[in-house]
Amino acid sequence: MGTPEDRDVAPDDPALDYAALDGNAIGGLLIEVFGTEMTTAVGICGHCGAVGQVAELAVYQPGLGTVVRCRSCDAVLMAFVRIRGVTCVDLEGLASLS
Repeated sequence: MGTPEDRDVAPDDPALDYAALDGNAIGGLLIEVFGTEMTTAVGICGHCGAVGQVAELAVYQPGLGTVVRCRSCDAVLMAFVRIRGVTCVDLEGLASLS
């Protein structure tokens, strides 16, 4: 992932005037994408190695998509964007999801 300066937008960026939700906020989206309940799945941050359930992650939904960040280091773990009815998924920030 790189340093905080390498990230596009940090949660404390003034451009983001909304509060973080927890991972339960995307429970339905995760069922749609993965076909099963995923909020109890355990993810490992690929940046800092923090381990936690998806339900504990920080979720931001600015309108253009959904961004899921690590609570420890704020690295982007997952991003979801719906384009023409298709949900595009980026899980690059996760070292593991099980």
